[in-house]
Amino acid sequence: MKSRLIFGAIIFIAAVIFLSSFQKNGQKEPWTEKQLMATAELAEKLNSGMTTGTYIFNIGPSGKIKNSITIGPTQEAENMARLKKQLAKIPKGSEIVIYCGCCPFENCPNIRPAFELLNEMKFTNARLLNIPKNLKVNWIDKGYPMQN
Repeated sequence: MKSRLIFGAIIFIAAVIFLSSFQKNGQKEPWTEKQLMATAELAEKLNSGMTTGTYIFNIGPSGKIKNSITIGPTQEAENMARLKKQLAKIPKGSEIVIYCGCCPFENCPNIRPAFELLNEMKFTNARLLNIPKNLKVNWIDKGYPMQN
């Protein structure tokens, strides 16, 4: 009986540790729902030329959205360093939009480390382009602007 209690306690503690590794401040992801930017919103900004003060970073291996700065997959340390260097030049209140688009959000190895960096660097207007499936489906197939 005592060994079952100990085993149960160990399983409970392991589960708490495991789950807490996925949650930060009561949320699963490093961004909030409010920080997700609809693809139509960014496309409208680009089409209307209203991107002054907006910095768009391509943090994955996918295609280049118009006016974006290519960083490369931020799962790689050298690309994270490149992103950090670029961000250091930008005022903290600027609108920063990051996107990857390599795969569905739940599988993406690039968006979480990049958004965590934005949080660590105290950007107050950080956004994640809402590409739930991939760049082709959620951006290119809709005819949104790409770099020529």
